[in-house]
Order: sequence, then C-alpha cells, then structure tokens
Amino acid sequence: MASGPTGRGGQRMKLQIVAPRRGLDWVRRAFQVFVRQPLGFASLFAACLFVFLLLGLIPVVGTVALLVLPPTGSLLFMIASRLCAAGTGPMPAALIELARAGRPRLVALLKLGIVYAAATFFVFWLAGVFDGGALEAFFDTLPDAKTTPESAAARVGDPRLQLGLLLRLVFAGALSVPFWHAPALIYWGGQSWAKSLFFSTVALWRNKGAFFVYGLAWMALWLLLLAIVSLGVGLFGAQRFTLVATPLTLVFSTIFYASLWFTFADCFAPDATDVAPSGNPDPDPFSKGSP
Repeated sequence: MASGPTGRGGQRMKLQIVAPRRGLDWVRRAFQVFVRQPLGFASLFAACLFVFLLLGLIPVVGTVALLVLPPTGSLLFMIASRLCAAGTGPMPAALIELARAGRPRLVALLKLGIVYAAATFFVFWLAGVFDGGALEAFFDTLPDAKTTPESAAARVGDPRLQLGLLLRLVFAGALSVPFWHAPALIYWGGQSWAKSLFFSTVALWRNKGAFFVYGLAWMALWLLLLAIVSLGVGLFGAQRFTLVATPLTLVFSTIFYASLWFTFADCFAPDATDVAPSGNPDPDPFSKGSP
C-alpha cells in the first residue's frame, strides 16, 4: 500500500493494491446497485444525456462544453453508486451532493475538464494527421444523398480510414487512464487536477491485473449484447428490434458508469490516521470526505 497526498479540505488517500479477481467484483457490484435503483440510475443517465444533446445544439460553445463535462459526469455516477450502496436513492441526491461540493473542488473539476477537452482535441487532431483526414472525410460524406450503401462499404476498406479509427480507439483508451480516478480524487481527496491525474495513472498501473479482468468482463458483456441484438434483428427485423436494442444499449452504458465508483473505492481508501477512531466500523468512510 502507498499513501498519496491530499489537498486542503480533503482526506489523505491511501493507494491499495487489489487482486485481479476484484475486476469481476466491480462489474458484479455495478449490476447490484443498478438492480436496486434502476429508475434512479436511468433518470440520472437520461438527465446527463439531455444536457449533452442540448449542448450539441449550441455552436462552438456547446461543442467545447461537451468535451469539458465528461469527467464531472463520471463523478456524478460515482456519487450515485456510493449513495445507492449506502441505501440512498441516486436521484436527485447525487446532483445535490455535487452542487454542494464547494468552490475549490468545483474549480478543480472545471480545470480537469478543460485539460480533458484539450487532450481530447489534441489526440483526435493527431489521429487525423496520421490518417490524412480519411475518417473525418468519410463521416462528412455519409449524409450526402449520392452516397450509397455500396460506396460507403467500399470506403470502409480504406487502410487509412481503418488506421484513423484504430488510432482514435487507442488514444481514447490511453487518455482514460489518467482521468479514470481523477474526478474522485479531486472530490473525496481534495487533490489538485495535476496530482489527481498522476495518482490515477499510478493506481491503474499498480492494479493493472484487476483492470485487465475488468476490461475483459465488459468486453465479454458487450459481445453478448451484440449477439443478442444480431439475433433479435434476424428474428424480428431491424426496425422492430431497434425499440428493444436502444434501451438495452442505454442500460449497458448506465451499468458501466455505475461500476466506476467500485473501482475507485477499492483502489483508494481514506488513510486511517485521518479517520477518527470509533468502536464501530464505518460502512462508508468516504462520507467523511464529502463536502
């Protein structure tokens, strides 16, 4: 175990090393809290989706905001999962708790979001340089009435387009590492945006076995979902089964975000020296670090 620093008003966070099998537990516990409060998590996801869709209608400023908000959105789901595990409904309690975070934490989250937006823009620009703009040009021509399914399928085989897609996936995966625990470290640990990125990266590297199992579990579930969708389309037709496939995909995404809290709560714990001794174990030690 290793201890990490804390910022003003936060708890000292202790890095914990967990067994690889914990990756499966994170997925299992996400399903448990979702089943406990399906409407609460669904309403939280719907609220986030509505905000994102609304911002997408605003030129330039809305686009920038869409890139800034994801770290705060993931923190909202972490708060919701913690609340649900403690027996409290996630909505609207998660929104209220985040709103009461206090100016220092909110400013740090904003800075983290700005860094995330800048990093996302850079890596996608870099991918566009490597693929010669092939992927961007492909998406630009899709709405064209002259584009037929046959011509679109032919262009998918373009090596440059495939390279652009692969690079974006790799860059997005690499970018998620420093930002994975960063919002939680700011919120519960009171760390600065820079320290949160560093300790998030260290935590994922030190627990790479658990995160590898975690990633494999989600990939297996995603492939299972694709198989179900493919079977449903074959049996009922694309138009009819879309009414089922879309909610299934949204539920899958919601449960994934619900799992983020459990990855953090296992990888970090409040330092025992910062927690007042008590005769009874605290079922939610992070509540002491909440604003």
